Amino acid sequence: MTDGMLDMTDLQERVMADEVDTVIVAFPDMQGRLTGKRVSARLFLDDVAAHGSECCNYLLAVDVEMNTVDGYAMSSWDTGYGDMVMTPDLSTLRLIPWLPGTALVLADLSTTTGSPVTVAPRSILRRQIERLDQRGLVPFVGTELEFMVFDNTYREAWATRYHDLTPATDYNVDYAMLASTRMEPLLRDIRRGMSGAGLYCEGVKGECNLGQQEIAFRYDHALVTCDNHTIYRNGAKEIADQHGKSLTFMAKFDEREGNSCHIHISLRGEDGTPVFADDSAPDGMSPMFGHFIAGILASLRELSLCFAPNINSYKRFVDGSFAPTAIAWGMDNRTCALRVVGHGAGMRVECRAPGGDVNQYLAVAALIAAGLDGVDRELPLPEIASGNAYVGSAERLPTSLAEAADLFAGSTLAATAFGPDVVEHYLNNARVELAAYGAAVTDWERVRGFERL
Repeated sequence: MTDGMLDMTDLQERVMADEVDTVIVAFPDMQGRLTGKRVSARLFLDDVAAHGSECCNYLLAVDVEMNTVDGYAMSSWDTGYGDMVMTPDLSTLRLIPWLPGTALVLADLSTTTGSPVTVAPRSILRRQIERLDQRGLVPFVGTELEFMVFDNTYREAWATRYHDLTPATDYNVDYAMLASTRMEPLLRDIRRGMSGAGLYCEGVKGECNLGQQEIAFRYDHALVTCDNHTIYRNGAKEIADQHGKSLTFMAKFDEREGNSCHIHISLRGEDGTPVFADDSAPDGMSPMFGHFIAGILASLRELSLCFAPNINSYKRFVDGSFAPTAIAWGMDNRTCALRVVGHGAGMRVECRAPGGDVNQYLAVAALIAAGLDGVDRELPLPEIASGNAYVGSAERLPTSLAEAADLFAGSTLAATAFGPDVVEHYLNNARVELAAYGAAVTDWERVRGFERL
């Protein structure tokens, strides 16, 4: 068993030794955030592990600020905001080293009558994994999540409305050692904390924006990677808070480079055989891989809501910023939305569209659904992009949440692969965000209009 991971016997022994007294039972919400409750370790062993724990079903029907909003079929004032059940997935049980005496388990969601909550992010991804399983295929995924570190605490940042924050570096530190070392006490604690929670941490590197870093983790089965991503994103913030600092994964904090979340995906047979590679082909790519990429390219616009779910997400798509704007593919070409890298068993496609704010479960589910559509229809792989895709003639990614929502609403693929209930649920989330943004008066408007208009 991987260090940090627990089975029920391990947990029971640690509880009896008074090493663990609390178990967090949680699930990823619509924003991919860790949501749930802390229960006593004794109650978890006696009851929750076998029978689950209830929580309000509004947790999948609120906005980012946890306000109840209209428009969701599963939860409303009219239906009384009832319960749903968190059923622990014991394969995810682990220690949380940065929280003393604490273990964590991720949960799947069902109604009180036992039906799966189909709009839950974990359920959406599981459905696509099951489609692969029916074909004897296994998805492997890696996520590369960037963040920016500030020398202000979260509460200080909140109190100033996020004005005049002090980045942890003063200049571009992409791959640089010196200035990044200033953050190393925090970064090391994050790396060690995640390793102690069962994640395989590969390392850390500086990025282009001020205080920007990326901690990388070993690829794994798609569901495992997405679960680990959720634990990491939550835990990194908690550890930063303990250091008197803050960090953000938002897609575009300022006018410089945004935070990306590049997603690498490959498929293998049940026996581990790589199905994306063909050593006899000039480019090393199998026909299935070509169809898979073609499917993603064909559906990237209509499924953009799965990769860029927020208003802020679309401000990251800027030409020449290392964030994609062109729906194109290339061999090791960072100007394209899809970048093919590796060879043999390591051959994979990197989707560069998601930002740090992505719900990774939805994004990976969308990649699988689109790729399978390409395989089923044997879509031909478009011509490879050579050189700078930013200045080419390729079709472009949507430039706003409103445009992405309209495309998602009209997507036959989304309705078929995810189900109409999932499509409507996440469209409503987009409508809620658009309405909130449309009603907001921003600092930009005040600076331009207070005196001069």
